[in-house]
Amino acid sequence: RSSDLMNNSLNILNRKIIKCTKCDRLVKFRKKIAKEKRKRFIHETYWAKPITGYGDSKAQLLLVGLAPAAHGGTRTGRVFTGDKSAEFLFRCLFKSKLSNQPTSEYKNDGLILYNTYITPALKCAPPQDKPTTQELKNCFNFFREEISLLDNIKIIVALGKIAFDACLKFYKENYSFKNKYYVFGHGAQYNLPDKKILVGCYHPSPRNVNTKRLNVKKMVHLFEKVKELLN
Repeated sequence: RSSDLMNNSLNILNRKIIKCTKCDRLVKFRKKIAKEKRKRFIHETYWAKPITGYGDSKAQLLLVGLAPAAHGGTRTGRVFTGDKSAEFLFRCLFKSKLSNQPTSEYKNDGLILYNTYITPALKCAPPQDKPTTQELKNCFNFFREEISLLDNIKIIVALGKIAFDACLKFYKENYSFKNKYYVFGHGAQYNLPDKKILVGCYHPSPRNVNTKRLNVKKMVHLFEKVKELLN
């Protein structure tokens, strides 16, 4: 498919995602977030709608997070934007030459991703970061379309165990799965039934960074390994 056609199809899908009101609990929660703002964002208008993926439509690498952050993506309108996790992730993506800048602050900040597309498995922030099975199921319809439109994807990097589990759940619902034992680990690699490779990665959260479970070197090393696999 030509990239114009691909971008057009993705734009149509993204407009559909932004209009979605299927999950009452999530709609209520995102409205609540937009009203009860964090003190330092008190003068900002929160996006408070579902969050789409973004990046290079011809990408071979797909980064999947579980869901947008309450005062990150839900505020800025772009996943992994304007919060501490984004700060760490983009420092690493930039070092790995997968983005043109080391920061992701707000929607039109000039950020460009190279050979990479980022999306949340769940398009709205769930209370306590815990989506219900039905909420995930509803959102997987979008995820399925996204994955079929991004037809160059060879590797999916799941950012965090919950995103990893969501990817597996998605594949189990859409493919007959040989019941292989998939264990989450940083750098763990598994072949998926559609010939893609799923790679586990610790979430770039402040908790993981502060406890030294994850550091820039470790994260960059994982991205370098993924780039080698792509070549």
